[in-house]
Amino acid sequence: MILEAARLDVRPGLEADFESAFAQAREVIAGSPGFVSLELRRSVEHPSRYLLLVRWERLEDHVVGFRQGPLYPRWKALLHHFYDPFPTVEHYRAT
Repeated sequence: MILEAARLDVRPGLEADFESAFAQAREVIAGSPGFVSLELRRSVEHPSRYLLLVRWERLEDHVVGFRQGPLYPRWKALLHHFYDPFPTVEHYRAT
């Protein structure tokens, strides 16, 4: 199991719009092969910052299957215009 962790800095004032768009994007990513689960958390200290945690069966399910697959353009159209700067994404394995 792989945990994808992404820090999402949303342009201030667009948080409600982002959360609405994310509700749609959640359905998009959930349809991707290898997707296990997703959590979106909002920062207490920085209300325009979110932490996205996505669990994948394998690393390739995210970096190849999703990012290079047919669902990614819809995800990108829904969310990418909200970010400044673009998210930092890392992948983790259990120890």
